Amino acid sequence: ILDVVYNHVGPTGNYLEKFGNYFTDRYAPTWGKAINFDGADSCEVRNFICDNALMWLRDYHFDGLRLDAVHAIFDALAVHILEELKIKVEKLSAQLGRNFFLIPESDLNNPRLLWSRERGGYQLDAQWSDDFHHALHSVLTGERNGYYEDFGQLEDLAKALQKVFVYDGKFSAHRKRIHGRPIGDLNGARFLGYLQNHDQIGNRAQGERSSHLMSAGKLKIGAAIVLTSPFVPMLFQGEEWGASSPFQFFTDHREEQLAKAVGIGRCKEFEMFGWKPEEIPNPQDRETFLRSKLKWREISKSPHAEMLDWHKKLIQLRKSEKSLMDGDLKSVEVNFSEKDLWLTFRRKEIVIACNLKNQPQEIPLPKKCELILASVRGIKTGQGTSRLPPESVAILKVKNKTPAQLKSIARGVSH
Repeated sequence: ILDVVYNHVGPTGNYLEKFGNYFTDRYAPTWGKAINFDGADSCEVRNFICDNALMWLRDYHFDGLRLDAVHAIFDALAVHILEELKIKVEKLSAQLGRNFFLIPESDLNNPRLLWSRERGGYQLDAQWSDDFHHALHSVLTGERNGYYEDFGQLEDLAKALQKVFVYDGKFSAHRKRIHGRPIGDLNGARFLGYLQNHDQIGNRAQGERSSHLMSAGKLKIGAAIVLTSPFVPMLFQGEEWGASSPFQFFTDHREEQLAKAVGIGRCKEFEMFGWKPEEIPNPQDRETFLRSKLKWREISKSPHAEMLDWHKKLIQLRKSEKSLMDGDLKSVEVNFSEKDLWLTFRRKEIVIACNLKNQPQEIPLPKKCELILASVRGIKTGQGTSRLPPESVAILKVKNKTPAQLKSIARGVSH
């Protein structure tokens, strides 16, 4: 999958405007001039973008494209450029006999990106789900600055697991307006779920990973929720072993003025999080890049080896249990206690129980649950409850029928 950027171009080395009306000043995006998707002479601009996408799929044999920040694409035409792009990709797919997919990143909480064209959508294949990330991250870390001020309650995480968008027509205190709309009948597999990604880490002042912000116990809880969620799980490089390296924003601009402008821009961007300019590493400093390199030797050392083993077990479990793969949001049942800091959610016969508290506690469960995976030892399961150690997670399977009942059913079927 190739990450492509069609909402802006780089600040240097771009000569498109020498050849045509590729840009417009009718919109004012964050990252330079807006691309002219809907003004005079925009037909060739749209063709240029679509031809570029088709080139990657047809000539370089990519299976799909991740479309960067489509909320920064401005297009007022009746057929949006994303819809036009999808139509052309579908035609290429039919010609070549290959299935291609387009996955947008969007900050709009707008299911129209995925809805069918008959319903007025663009019919893209899946999209990143930042609400799930924000809800999960804020619950596990306690952070409430910047856009995390809209999150932080287990109620938010519960809603994300069942409805995807926490803000689906709800007032956002951070934005100071109503945000988003409900997803309708979309399947959970149309969304990507994650605890970390390059933006959420690289756009922090120090590039801290989740492993720098929470305990090993909460890291395992986060991994379990991501990999048993109704979404397509996505892991960031090194996340699977709790890499110690930060992922800091680094650049190698040769133009001195541009390098300085990038540094100033990042300082302004971080104001809403309360990060001080002196805390932000210089993107042009070679050490910023070197600090961000993964330390591959960590994989075989504690505690990284244990974290890697945990991720392997979760992935194996997801692949072996059909109920974890179907993305059926209607079958997701969630219970939680804001006061006692526990959350459970059920994916048909699989139950995930999380104790976020720093002390052991009893958590209510369905009856006849069998423990199949645990983040720590010492988890005890009874009739309708489980005693979980501090900051731990247990994954259980509901045994709805006893072996004797199953035999009786089998005899009835045979007759």
